[in-house]
Amino acid sequence: MLEAGVASPVVPYGADQTLFVVVDRLDIATEIRIERSDLEATIGEFVAGCFNDPVKVISFNTLEHWIKDISTEVAGAIKARCDIYGIELPDYLSDFVESHS
Repeated sequence: MLEAGVASPVVPYGADQTLFVVVDRLDIATEIRIERSDLEATIGEFVAGCFNDPVKVISFNTLEHWIKDISTEVAGAIKARCDIYGIELPDYLSDFVESHS
């Protein structure tokens, strides 16, 4: 399981990198943001059950200064990954996928 307190690598100012932030709900009152730099690995973490109750996924680019909610694309990728692996969509991801499909 991933730990929320683990610091992610620092991106130097001006570096051209796209990062992904998963908003994960720990309980009704608490949401945390988990930063990742690899979308494919992040999708794998979704399928592996590394997030408690994912709410949305945001991508942003440090050089081009854009931000985008990519939750719908991630939900589709999760469904595709489950199809490739020949597994049913895990219950812990059903709310995320249904709300972004």
